[in-house]
Amino acid sequence: MVKEKTITKKDIQDQNLEERELILYNDEVNTFDFVIETLIEVCKHEPEQAEQCTLIVHYNGKCAVKSGTFDELKPIHEEMSNRTLTVSIE
Repeated sequence: MVKEKTITKKDIQDQNLEERELILYNDEVNTFDFVIETLIEVCKHEPEQAEQCTLIVHYNGKCAVKSGTFDELKPIHEEMSNRTLTVSIE
């Protein structure tokens, strides 16, 4: 017998309140300067932090650039996607 789990509205709300990370991925399109500017403008990074994240993305392929709840990260994700950066919320 297979048991099915029912997902309630409260379960979805609880998931949206869990701490998540916004992950930025490396690409061959955007320049270092553009990525740094975007991290400063959209994620409110200090210039040094933005530069370090950009280097981590370049050498490791990805970097967590922001943490927060899903609801907090969603507009940042959308803006970075609109600027042609590859990001995900995990």
